[in-house]
Amino acid sequence: MTDANLVRTVADAGEISPGDRVLEIGPGTGTLTSELLARGARVLAVEIDRDLAGILRNQLADQHQFQLIEGDALDGKHALAPELLERITRDPPWKLIANLPYNVASPLIVELLRADVKLLAFTVQREVAERLRATPGSDAWGPLTVMVQSMGSAELLRILPPSAFWPAPSIDSALVVVRRLDHLTLPDGFGEFVHRLFAYRRKTLRRALFQCDLNADAILAHHPHLDPQARPETLDIPTLQSLHRSARSMTSP
Repeated sequence: MTDANLVRTVADAGEISPGDRVLEIGPGTGTLTSELLARGARVLAVEIDRDLAGILRNQLADQHQFQLIEGDALDGKHALAPELLERITRDPPWKLIANLPYNVASPLIVELLRADVKLLAFTVQREVAERLRATPGSDAWGPLTVMVQSMGSAELLRILPPSAFWPAPSIDSALVVVRRLDHLTLPDGFGEFVHRLFAYRRKTLRRALFQCDLNADAILAHHPHLDPQARPETLDIPTLQSLHRSARSMTSP
């Protein structure tokens, strides 16, 4: 991010108080990192690029509030890297404030919410931002939306042009804040269930459940007011959670 005013805007969105534990993923050359440190945050940065990690170490060597993990923030597609997960679960609470790498933004958002990160303030491609606040039945409504809205509330603060970054991306970006809902945990397997069901998002619900190797008729019998001809892409979160409970009850020993 090259615009100093926007850097301050991103930091503002994180509502930093001195001593806050802040996670930054993809710090690059440390422009936002320096702003976070100047506001008194304790910053844990995760940078996968070896050259950039070297630059960060050199530039911030005298900053005792700064720590760096050199490596990938994710372990596979749907889990945080073990070192990162251990750090943020050992000393809560944490905030994420970052210009997220576009190629891993979606799983990072979900997994950080799973890890009980309380506030996420980040820039991401505009398309992903729109998905975070989508509604049932819209083209943008999908597994990412369901998972994020099941755990938190998302707000799009502003659209950012490509010129706000170097190198400039080919698309608009957006600044988003997601606030974690307190005392809420998702049941085991809910994310997998949603992903499987939405693989058949435009099939009828009966057909989609069947394609997921589930007993469609038995599950739908528990939901007599639900239209078997409805499409998964039209279902709201409470309905999806109820369907998942029914599916689990029929597969549990």
